[in-house]
Amino acid sequence: MMATTEKRPFKVLGIQQIAIGATRKDLLRRLWVDMLGLEVTGNFVSERENVDEDICAIGSGPFKVEVDLMQPVDIEKKPAVHATPLNHVGLWIDDLPAAVQWLTAQGVRFAPGGIRKGAAGFDICFLHPKSNEEFPIAGEGVLIELVQAPAEVVQAFREQTER
Repeated sequence: MMATTEKRPFKVLGIQQIAIGATRKDLLRRLWVDMLGLEVTGNFVSERENVDEDICAIGSGPFKVEVDLMQPVDIEKKPAVHATPLNHVGLWIDDLPAAVQWLTAQGVRFAPGGIRKGAAGFDICFLHPKSNEEFPIAGEGVLIELVQAPAEVVQAFREQTER
């Protein structure tokens, strides 16, 4: 285990999203939208990411949590967004570039792709679910998305912790 000699230059603010995959998102919608009442706020389709997802929401404002209901564009291609039903967890980060730099220096393994725009328009990157020799810290089987929180979310979390 690597020793952390410097102060962590970022903060995890809260859960930004959960992503659930299946071979057919209409079955996911039946539960999450029709039965549980989540609101569909958007749709994102990417051949590169092999995903067709409905973006839903729980809550509102800076404490809104996204629930992404995903199916593969092509069931034969990777990434297989349906292969792990709880596909990934997204965490709001107050300073994503600082987080990536610091975590990498600590031996955390990131998935390929670097920081990029995600489905909801925020900068994102992913922690790899599996470690390797070079990067011994990973998600232990869980894909974790780090999401740059917009200023209003950072401020809302700051105000809540100051109470």
